[in-house]
Amino acid sequence: MSMDKRILPELRKAFAQFPGFQLEENLEWSRSLVSAPPVKKSEHVHITSRTIPGAAGEMLAKIYEPAGRKGDKLPAMLWIHGGGYVMGHPDMDDELCERFVQTAGCVVVSVDYRLAPENPYPAAIEDCYAGLVWMTEEAESLGIDVNRVAIAGASGGGGLTAALALMARDKGGPSIIFQMPLYPMLDNRNITPSSHEITEDRAIWNRTNNLAAWNMYLGEENDASELSPYAVPSRAENLAGLPPTYTCVGQLDLFRDETIEYVTRLAQAGVDVEFHLYPGCFHLFESFVPEAEVSQHAVQSYMDAMARALHT
Repeated sequence: MSMDKRILPELRKAFAQFPGFQLEENLEWSRSLVSAPPVKKSEHVHITSRTIPGAAGEMLAKIYEPAGRKGDKLPAMLWIHGGGYVMGHPDMDDELCERFVQTAGCVVVSVDYRLAPENPYPAAIEDCYAGLVWMTEEAESLGIDVNRVAIAGASGGGGLTAALALMARDKGGPSIIFQMPLYPMLDNRNITPSSHEITEDRAIWNRTNNLAAWNMYLGEENDASELSPYAVPSRAENLAGLPPTYTCVGQLDLFRDETIEYVTRLAQAGVDVEFHLYPGCFHLFESFVPEAEVSQHAVQSYMDAMARALHT
């Protein structure tokens, strides 16, 4: 059965209209597809842009917090934008980060990590770790409770979230109480059934794009038999000691099987996991068709999970 017929009816129009990324042929044009459209800012959330120390110089960080907040310290979340390690900017997730602030009652910090191929691995993960360290070291000025810090991201940002949880565990901090790698990009090997299943040119993220993105991110190391789990989280041999985890993925998402394998291994390692599989849904379905019932359900589910984690 073709992918078109398997997609939920309320999602089909957006799928049919998307032109498809062309990472190898036209990376800059592909990047323009994820540039942030103007959104109406919430009057309930205050946004500040700051320059903070990255791993190799200064980088942009956007800070989202409740407008008119009082003196109480709030839990915090580091958000890592998606884009397959080669696209994206914090601006594209303004509305999402505002919603996290309002639903989870937290401060959100979103970092503008360096992108491949201009800056291949380990630039992105080192920037994310630097952002996490900065956020916790500046807890007093940011009004953050360092005992309630979570990390989250989607797609490529989900892969970086999983890698960051491993790095923070191995380095002995900063302390993370929850991770939310949504439909994460975890495995450069492209050997799962779903990585061979999602091949259509206009799929939101297909096999061709995934191969190209990993090549850009890892460069010559992409063919190495042994790779750091900070580069490819699926390569981690030991998942014990990671924070409780929430994730979800569409059944028609190329990352379906690597996500299922990841959550299975987390559970087997004694990590508490909540996982949702959405039939008839493709990669980024809730972003492309936010008004769809399944999208609203998915977003509310992960918003509520973050709220529970930060306020337990």
